[in-house]
Parts: sequence; structure tokens; C-alpha cells
Amino acid sequence: MNQESKPRGVLSPVVTPFDSNLKPDAERLARHCRWLLTNDVGLAVFGTNSEANSMSVGEKLDLLERLVGAGLPPARMMPGTGCCALTDSVELTRAAVRLGCAGVLMLPPFYYKGVSDDGLYRSYAEIIERVGDERLRIYLYHIPPVSQVPISLALIERLLKAYPGTIAGVKDSSGDWNNTKAMLEQFQPQGFDVFAGSETFLLATLRGGGAGCISATANVNPGAIARLAASWRQADAERQQAALDAVRKVFQSMPMIPALKAAIAHFSGDAVWGAVRPPLVSLTEAQVGALVSALQPTGFAMPGLAG
Repeated sequence: MNQESKPRGVLSPVVTPFDSNLKPDAERLARHCRWLLTNDVGLAVFGTNSEANSMSVGEKLDLLERLVGAGLPPARMMPGTGCCALTDSVELTRAAVRLGCAGVLMLPPFYYKGVSDDGLYRSYAEIIERVGDERLRIYLYHIPPVSQVPISLALIERLLKAYPGTIAGVKDSSGDWNNTKAMLEQFQPQGFDVFAGSETFLLATLRGGGAGCISATANVNPGAIARLAASWRQADAERQQAALDAVRKVFQSMPMIPALKAAIAHFSGDAVWGAVRPPLVSLTEAQVGALVSALQPTGFAMPGLAG
């Protein structure tokens, strides 16, 4: 993986478009990725909001190959490769390394609950040993509200000691600023990069020495989020953060993934984007209307998307 430029700033767990047969649409995905890159947002494909766990390993491998083949820079990618099955995680991670991705975002195995730190350590260690490549850079994905399998500070410390450099950072989607702050204070001095799980904590994370954020709403509001990441030391940073929070609040008022896709469909004029894979359900026309109306007072726009 690319060792010269560590991921920094803002990344998006890129939403995955599906065609009328609910198959991943690689061309639409590549276009959306290009639009994100023009707004200085990196590509955390196969994240939570990508509906990654509604796709097979084969589908994800094919999409990753096709994105790189379409000329999208793997140095700006941090694909999600953490699966319930150890061998699936290894296969996806090997592919990301081979293609030159900057890092991988790795969920813990999340089906079994109440597993010990010893078990999680063994899982991450086994993946690292089986991939067996010094280029591997893992960003741990802590999202206990969804996975119900937390990544503790003690586990991070143990992994860092055993695999310095390979364990490169974390995305903290706990929603608990005190947890993010503890990660920053304890591990950031060791070169461990901390990404907030949403732009809600972007300014605070950057002020604490963090790397940035990996946020669902970077799919739809990339320019404004990236602007704060680039200008957080300026006098208007608090105002920028408040504006981001206002947009985020609207999207959080509805099911997040269908709302993101509905916004892309509306502002691009491409209705195909509204599709989600079961068990998720697309927004109704009434919900789309309410979403667009609620966004209007924020000044929300998606310039350049339709092109």
C-alpha cells in the first residue's frame, strides 16, 4: 500500500448504486467517486453507508478492480475489508494491498457478541499474518452502536505493540466524544491516526491532533466538510462546523442510507440512485419531498453532481 501519503482530512463511505436488478453499478459508482475526489474527499468504499454487508465478497472484489481500472487513484482509497468470516477479510484485504490502496478500514468480526479482547486480538493478528505484507495499513473500525462489538483502548494498545505501523489508525463511530478524546490522547502521539466517525466531531478531532473524519454525509456535502478540514485554524471554523451540523441533522432525521441516495437521485436527476438493497427500503416520494424541503434553509447544494 502507498506508504508516502497517509490518508488525512475527509473520506466518504461511498454509497453503492444498484441497477434495476439490484446489481452494483460500477459506472455510476466511479462517477460518484470522481465527484467526491474533485471535492477533496477520499474514498472509503465498502463502509457502513456503502451497504457493504449487503454485498458479497465477489461483488466487492469486482467493484474494487473496476474502480482502479477506471483510473481512480488507489492512494485515495480505504476500502472496508472487515467481515464476519476470517477468510473473507483476508481475501478482501489482500486485494486492497495488491491494488495499492492507502489502507483498509476493518470492522471486527461482528456476528458473535460478548467476545473477549483476546478473541478480537486473535482475529486481527490472524488477518495480518495471513496477508503477510509489510505494505498493509489497517484502520480499526469502532462502531459499537451497529456492530455491538467494541474495540477497546486496551485492545488498540495491544495491537499497536504487536504490529506497529500496520495498525495505522481508527475510525471512531461510537458517537462518544470522550472515547475519541481518549484515543487521541493515548495513541495519537504514537503516530496512530484518529478519524471521527462523522463531521459532527471534525473540528474537535482536528484540534485534538486527529487526522479528520470518515463521514456518511461526505457523500452529499463533501465540499463544505473538506473546507473545514482544510481551514479549521481559521476564525470562522466554529461557524463552518455549525453549518455542517445543520445539514447533518436533516439527514439524521431520516434513515441515513436511503436519505443519502435520495439526495443524490434528486440533485443529479438520476432516479436510479434511489435504489437500496433489502432489507433497506427507499424513501417514499413524500419523504423525499420532506428531505429536500428541510435542506433548503441550510443552503444545501451539490454543485457539479449532475455533470
